[in-house]
Amino acid sequence: PLTEPNAALGWRGIRFALDTPVILMTQLRAMLRASAGLDNLRILIPMVSTVDEAEEAIKLIRRTWRELTDEGERVVLPACGLMIEVPSAVYQAGALARRADFLSVGTNDLTQYLLAVDRGNERVAARFDSLHPAVIRALQQVVEACEQHNRPVSVCGQAAGDPAMAILLLGMGIDSLSLSAGDLPRIKSVIRTLTRARAQSLLSQALQLEKAHEIRRLLSGVLVEAGLGGLVRAGK
Repeated sequence: PLTEPNAALGWRGIRFALDTPVILMTQLRAMLRASAGLDNLRILIPMVSTVDEAEEAIKLIRRTWRELTDEGERVVLPACGLMIEVPSAVYQAGALARRADFLSVGTNDLTQYLLAVDRGNERVAARFDSLHPAVIRALQQVVEACEQHNRPVSVCGQAAGDPAMAILLLGMGIDSLSLSAGDLPRIKSVIRTLTRARAQSLLSQALQLEKAHEIRRLLSGVLVEAGLGGLVRAGK
């Protein structure tokens, strides 16, 4: 049991895992052994805020793999990915991409930390908006870093299920989204209706705007024009 005055900035994710390596390595051994014969394991490391954390976590994964192979287990070294959830990871996306096999942007936490807004707090929840220009520029910066180092990048979280945001993600070149089953039909409709070239043009326009509501109005208008007006309410 652990109580912290500000859990969002506390002992969580990879911070907890690296401080309790016995627990982490026990879990890693279980994951690797469960993947034997399937060889499809991908490990995503959460809440990374420094290059040191990324290196230490990947080192432990490789160490666990070597120990199991030395013991005669037929396990394959898994792909290791890093979550981009905090501003420091955005600014070091290039350095992190060099060390990882792939990156994944966690938009819920990233938006929360960039905007200093707790979406669970009813007094400020309305200010939580992934279409904020700062969030869009952060996503673009991560995508550019991954392109530079030839690493795949995916997007997960609330933003991945927002039809308006889906337009911008398509424009950025994102080709992997993690979203709930309920959001899947809406996002499919957007992707099937708009070309990537059109999405890239809209991304350029959005990057010129300075307010989240202006960006949403632009994208909502596009959805209405494309006959997807019903998604505007669903995605808001």
